Amino acid sequence: MYIIVVGGGRVGYYLSKALLEEGHEVLVIEKSQAYCDIINEELGSICVRGDGCETSLLAEVGTARANMLIAVTGDDGDNLVSCQVAKHKFNVPRTIARIRNPRNEILFKKLGIDITISSTNVILEQITDVVPTHPVTHLHEIRDKGLEIVEVKIPQGAASVGKAIKDINFPAGTILTLIIRKAQKPVVPSPTTVIMAEDQIVAVIDPLMEGDVRKALRGMS
Repeated sequence: MYIIVVGGGRVGYYLSKALLEEGHEVLVIEKSQAYCDIINEELGSICVRGDGCETSLLAEVGTARANMLIAVTGDDGDNLVSCQVAKHKFNVPRTIARIRNPRNEILFKKLGIDITISSTNVILEQITDVVPTHPVTHLHEIRDKGLEIVEVKIPQGAASVGKAIKDINFPAGTILTLIIRKAQKPVVPSPTTVIMAEDQIVAVIDPLMEGDVRKALRGMS
């Protein structure tokens, strides 16, 4: 695969190194000449100095034939623009953006970025057992359907506790697929299944409706 990495800092450097080791063709776009020099010296002549948001530069490096563009600069705005230009101007099949501020995740998805990576959310999801207040764990993205599989843990005092699923106001298209309960076998829910505190609910949702799903399941009474 031909993969363009926008941003040659630490994340971009090690990502490019790993991709090269897997046999991919990689090109890095980096604004800093110093970073470019390091990459070219240590990984080969794969780095071009410039702005990954500029259409002319993206055209020059052959973005039209790229299989993927990954934007990992430290600026959310630059990452968004690079991915949008690649997607809409050069028809790159897959765009991935690093996000520093988790609040930007929904915006990026609304604007057509295929995959967003928030280091904050990744860390929280890895320590969910230690930090049980983290509301939603993202399990899998069904990209071709625009859906996502998530896990939601129901806290004590949530308004949904004691209610049947049919009586909870979920966003259209939300599907509860599994309920995991302590010391019990997992339950495939029906409309009459009653939500209990500490339930771990696996659901298929529209990512743009995540806040509404979270409110329906975890909102306090």
